[in-house]
Amino acid sequence: MELLKTRTYSKKNQYFISILLIVLTSIACYLSVDIIGFRTVALILLLAVSLNAILFDIFPVMLSALLSALIWNFFFIPPILTLHIGSPEDGLMFLMYFVIALINVVLTNKVREVERKKRDEEEKVKTIQLYNTLFNSLSHELKTPISTIIGAIDTIKDNQTKISENNKNELYTEIEIASNRLNRQVENLLNMSRLEAGFIQPRKDWCDLNELIFTVLRTLKDESMYHIIEFTPNEEIPLAKIDSGLTEQIVYNLIYNALQYTPTNSTIKIKLDYNNDNCIITISDNGKGFPENEIAFVFDKFYRLNNTAAGGTGLGLSIVKGFVEAMNGEIQLENLSKGGAKFTIQIPCDFSINTELENE
Repeated sequence: MELLKTRTYSKKNQYFISILLIVLTSIACYLSVDIIGFRTVALILLLAVSLNAILFDIFPVMLSALLSALIWNFFFIPPILTLHIGSPEDGLMFLMYFVIALINVVLTNKVREVERKKRDEEEKVKTIQLYNTLFNSLSHELKTPISTIIGAIDTIKDNQTKISENNKNELYTEIEIASNRLNRQVENLLNMSRLEAGFIQPRKDWCDLNELIFTVLRTLKDESMYHIIEFTPNEEIPLAKIDSGLTEQIVYNLIYNALQYTPTNSTIKIKLDYNNDNCIITISDNGKGFPENEIAFVFDKFYRLNNTAAGGTGLGLSIVKGFVEAMNGEIQLENLSKGGAKFTIQIPCDFSINTELENE
């Protein structure tokens, strides 16, 4: 809750605000004491102390409790403007007020400590679950290509004279595919580390977005053999001043994700558009889409959809969102009415419409 961020205030500010709340409450009560009576004032001051106990640490609250008791005695309990209490009944009431105020402060603080410990335990459990997910994923995603590379190399070394050239080429292809897979996972881990460390700083330069898409498609040529990718260049879109490296990685991850999680022969469509302030990249497919109850979590780190057979570390889409936000952009995910999913990315940038580009 935003309200509870008051606990992070400096001690000086906590003392000042807690005392100010008691003083303002006392002034309001003093102006209306003839209507509500001095005994009701005690309940109102206790309410103010309770509010302080929710908002601040124990010592500022204890001071406000002590101050409220003294104010109630001096300004409200007859005879007023003196610390003397006229009757034993009022004296007992004052003592009970003081004790109740302190008990309220202490109990509230204890409840907050229990809540804080519970939150810490939940965060530890969540962290352990995240790391278990990562390690389980990495044990498969890294071990599999490494085993493939080692096995292929051993086969070539042990059968140099017996193995045919065709079989050698097949093994070399397996090594290449496994190496690319391994490199992709390492890059994802490095990119996530850079995002968490805040090292991602966009470097803008003029970029042809159509050529950027073609570059990604050439990189994914082997992975897209069993899918249909539709992309018609938008010849009207001008050069955009954007971080081409981050944008290329965004497009790569989204297309690769669609290739991994859509059935064979699915169609993946890529569209480019722009307005006055943003370039707009849309990537959609005609696969099964995302479960509606999981759409809110697909960009979370290490998150993988339930009941999915494909592997992965759950980093691809979280990196996409991190890169988009690093460029002050926005990404939206929605399911299409006829099936499939659509990602829409908007990234603020300048365009070269009727301008003369300068080397920077």
